[in-house]
Amino acid sequence: MRIAIAGFQHETNTFAPTPTEYNDFVMADSWPGLITDQAVITATQGMNLPITGAIETAHAHNTPQHQITLIPLLWCAAEPGGYVSDDAFDRISAKICDGIAAASGCDDGCASGYDGVYLDLHGAMVTSSHFDGEGELLRRIRASIGPDIPIAISLDLHANITQQMVDLADLITVYRTYPHLDMAATGARAMAGLLRLLSGENIYAAFRQIPFLIALPAQYTSHDPCRSIYNHIGHISDNAHEFAEFAMGFSAADIPDCGASVLSYASTPEQATAMASDILELVIAREADFDPMLIDPYPAVIQAMASPHQKPVILADVQDNPGAGGSGDTTGLLKALCAADAEHVVFGVICDPDFARAAHDTGTGNNMTHALGGRSGVADDTPFEASFTVEALHDGIFTYTGAMYGGGHAETGRSCLVSVTGARDIRLVVSSYRTQCLDQCFFTSFGIDLSAARIIALKSTIHYRADFEHLASQIIHVAAPGLFECRLNRLPYRHLRGGVRIG
Repeated sequence: MRIAIAGFQHETNTFAPTPTEYNDFVMADSWPGLITDQAVITATQGMNLPITGAIETAHAHNTPQHQITLIPLLWCAAEPGGYVSDDAFDRISAKICDGIAAASGCDDGCASGYDGVYLDLHGAMVTSSHFDGEGELLRRIRASIGPDIPIAISLDLHANITQQMVDLADLITVYRTYPHLDMAATGARAMAGLLRLLSGENIYAAFRQIPFLIALPAQYTSHDPCRSIYNHIGHISDNAHEFAEFAMGFSAADIPDCGASVLSYASTPEQATAMASDILELVIAREADFDPMLIDPYPAVIQAMASPHQKPVILADVQDNPGAGGSGDTTGLLKALCAADAEHVVFGVICDPDFARAAHDTGTGNNMTHALGGRSGVADDTPFEASFTVEALHDGIFTYTGAMYGGGHAETGRSCLVSVTGARDIRLVVSSYRTQCLDQCFFTSFGIDLSAARIIALKSTIHYRADFEHLASQIIHVAAPGLFECRLNRLPYRHLRGGVRIG
């Protein structure tokens, strides 16, 4: 049994101004840079990635009687951002399609040497020319391998699933946790399903789109309504041969298929339809419960300062999340903290390469006056002008310790820890590259005791909860200006399909 494996991930914020280019996929950040051939297996080993789970599952099913040979082609991902350029999409898609053709030994581009294909995708990629990036990639692969070779794909919980994806892939699995602690498990389910298809099992799919958008701060799967919905999905999906998936969508994509959807698989079309309809009705019944619970910056800080001090309060700067295409440099929350005279604050990670360079030039223990952030072009956002003390410098290579990325590395470029002169102990972690603050390592690597802070401010939407939630007495979603608008009725959508409610 020969199975080609590849990965191509991007979550596209079509409201972000900066396009995502080929070099963004080549560069390593929280995940490896673009890797090919056997490095797809070796460089992802032990990581919480879908392709890792898929590889491990294939290896576990390998027996002397049933040999499974994996043909690794390529894996890459880029930090969420603006439209993927045609150059990046075409070059990476061509590498995958050409790899399939080359490894199959067919000069005409066929893939007769393959039994199946597994793809680690995101599901919310938008390119300069294609609303449905994953669907277009699948179309190109199908043009290479034909209609008969099974394709299984795994997708992010925030996937905007399209009918084209469902038609061109024989099986799709989707993360069921946010924070995404089950990425490897989702890839494992996809590979297990692919192996069942290769054994001759027949499955039928049913697909339904939800008629309203869900803001990301309302997609936390450990709280209701999401917890109840996913518990129900788990209950009716305990049979590996009949299962359902629920993708909550990525609201920052102005495309016709933006939004949540339900997908189910079963041994009969009737059973697949019944499962999809059951979940669709459940989700629609909970529409009013998907509340992002956003508070403006200054009132959020006042609320945090009034909280009991036994444990820190977390202020999540949800609209400037680099993990959703945010610039990571907006200053609305920082200015509110200073205006409210907040004390014992740690804040990260703010992206400003010029500031980080100046801090390294200034040196530890010295003072500097410099503008920080505020350069993304976000309305009502300007640089934060102040004097700072440089407390510590860092090379920007951090080792994750939390459950989501534990054991992996973040590469953020030259970074620093500074304190704001004249403030009551406000310390900031500043990086040169955008990164979502989803792991304590960005603070503990500087020697910060997070339990001693009164306020922990984070540029993240939900992922931080996996490593920070247990520290907090309270969590507040702050609606400071950013490129990732979570009040969806403020977004200038132009391409949504008719009838979709945006709240």
